[in-house]
Amino acid sequence: QVQLVESGGGLVQAGGSPRLSCAASGRTFSTCSVGWFRQAPGKEREFVAGISPSGGRAYFADSIKGRFSISRDNAKNTVFLQMNSLEPEDTAVYYCALDRLPYRLGSVRITEYDYWGQGTQVTVSS
Repeated sequence: QVQLVESGGGLVQAGGSPRLSCAASGRTFSTCSVGWFRQAPGKEREFVAGISPSGGRAYFADSIKGRFSISRDNAKNTVFLQMNSLEPEDTAVYYCALDRLPYRLGSVRITEYDYWGQGTQVTVSS
């Protein structure tokens, strides 16, 4: 069983640079890719960024490429999403999720993740 808990959200001014954290419990964390997703009001949940089990490879949605980065510390069972140059359009609930299969790069597809956190709200004011 794995539990994921996001933190670091809140109200941010446009151009701000908050860092989200995803803390995990469970023995499988370090063997699986982790993805960050977000869901804005009235919109479907969408992929934001992902990172491989070792942290050696990362992949990003085009909408945030160049502004966000992702990293992980497997010793602390934590994944980070560093967000820079935030825009009002980045306002959403941000979720982290664990790949349902170990030892692979990961996916942008929501259905490939089977453990989810409760989400953390990020609101960007203009």
